[in-house]
Amino acid sequence: MYPFVRLAWQFFLHRNDASLTVGDVHISSHYCLPWDLDVWMELNNGRALSLYDMGRIPMAKRSGLITALKRRRWGLSVAGSSVRYRKRIRMLDKIEMRSTAICADHRFMYVEQSMWVKGICAGHALYRTVVTNAHGMVPTDDVLKELDLQDSLPSIPDWVAAWIHAEDIRPWPPME
Repeated sequence: MYPFVRLAWQFFLHRNDASLTVGDVHISSHYCLPWDLDVWMELNNGRALSLYDMGRIPMAKRSGLITALKRRRWGLSVAGSSVRYRKRIRMLDKIEMRSTAICADHRFMYVEQSMWVKGICAGHALYRTVVTNAHGMVPTDDVLKELDLQDSLPSIPDWVAAWIHAEDIRPWPPME
């Protein structure tokens, strides 16, 4: 089941935090709980993706995006991700999560997230996110206008551009 209680807890914890803009880091704390474990007694990779939501969604709220989504009756989706798992996260480990909206192109916004345990990076994710409406994808320019961020986007880092290129040449639909 999706961790709705955890998400509500994160909204509560960060309810009075300062606003964020592109490039600002949202830092949140989480614990690896017993129901987050796999059969090897470490953080399950699927649950790790859900935990990344616990940083990304409150970051979107702090940026004003959630308010804009409600006002315009838009949705928010993940359109792709690339995740690295580098260190085991065990039961009751405290996780510091760092979440940052790093750049955008004409269709997608890109979010970088990392999980840190005892000062060591345990995992890193790059997300391609998209705002949607009843007709499909909302152009990034429209979203940025809604957030009053038209002229403040950083350029796309080379490593993100390389991933975008790799995604563009990846076959879709996949071969049978």
